[in-house]
Amino acid sequence: MEKILTCIGCPMGCQLTVTLDENGAFQSVTGYSCKVGKEYAPNEIANPTRMVTSVMLVPGSRTPLSVKTARAIPKRLIFDCLNEIRMATIALPIKIGDVIVPNVCGTGIDVVATRNLK
Repeated sequence: MEKILTCIGCPMGCQLTVTLDENGAFQSVTGYSCKVGKEYAPNEIANPTRMVTSVMLVPGSRTPLSVKTARAIPKRLIFDCLNEIRMATIALPIKIGDVIVPNVCGTGIDVVATRNLK
């Protein structure tokens, strides 16, 4: 069985052809232009992950706070992650890198601030 993926590992956006066995397990990949694509394909088949970026309102600030996950989280948890960000409460001042939501969705990955707010 074959599956076509568009690699998101770099700006090239290579069209990857992934060969799977009868159980859906990764066998091989073709169509990549760099090692990023070669590494992306088996991970995308087994456990797709994504960085999550969002904004949140902060009491006392007219400027929303931009946040992101410190590392990619499982794709299936994106909406749960966004909900935890929405429910979070924080206070000024905030510095880039401050942990806004620790251990989001039990992943061991933090959501961090990506801007300063005074």
